[in-house]
Amino acid sequence: MFKTSILSCATAALAAFAGPLFASENGERITITGEAIDTWCYYSGVMGGPDAVVGAAHHTCALWCSAGGIPVGLLADDGTVYMVLKIEDDDHSNGGDTQMTIASHVITADGMLYKRDGINYLVVSKIIADLGITNLNHEDYGPVPSFAIPAPKP
Repeated sequence: MFKTSILSCATAALAAFAGPLFASENGERITITGEAIDTWCYYSGVMGGPDAVVGAAHHTCALWCSAGGIPVGLLADDGTVYMVLKIEDDDHSNGGDTQMTIASHVITADGMLYKRDGINYLVVSKIIADLGITNLNHEDYGPVPSFAIPAPKP
């Protein structure tokens, strides 16, 4: 229930920002390459540090979060995160099925960048390249990192 209310709040917040951002003429066209990430786990730290919530080790969780409506981000090589508001012509792609196909993939996207309150928002016009999952960190962390499993209660 708690996760559902957080999902609803996150989706509503992005929708509230989307209107003013699209209307703004302060956007900048960019082409950016990065990994499509699960923003909930990346920012909350609930599943470990930034190196553990990316790539193959976090792929299954990223799929579940995307299916649940958690907004997808694009993590650039320099560590900058871009919150993805929309992909191509799908007005409902801030989470869910559309972005499940790119979860944990390294993609190159062309789109409009909008900045507000220190957050980078990206409206993707086109995915130019999809390299698939290139960060094979499951070899280091296993399919489920040990630190992501809660310790038994005494």
